[in-house]
Amino acid sequence: MDVKLLTLLAALTAVMYAPPSQAKPISLVERCYCRSTVNSLPRGYIRELRFIQTPNCPFQVVAKLKTNKEVCVNPEIRWLQQYLKNAINKMKKSKQSI
Repeated sequence: MDVKLLTLLAALTAVMYAPPSQAKPISLVERCYCRSTVNSLPRGYIRELRFIQTPNCPFQVVAKLKTNKEVCVNPEIRWLQQYLKNAINKMKKSKQSI
């Protein structure tokens, strides 16, 4: 057989049996979930809040609305800041009682 053909077959075999990479493309790894935020959102519209903290992105707050839509909320909103303070104080009190 031709040496080029054998080399090509060996390379194709190696590629076929190589384990697939689990790494994500850099563009997906560095992308933040929240690219834009809502500055005014009444608390009554919100079903649940989710907080996302990643090394490459600022603190992100995702609100799931009662309509099942998800929006990113500006973490600087006054009621959200108060909510976070109350949650932190509640956690501190529960740790002290243990």
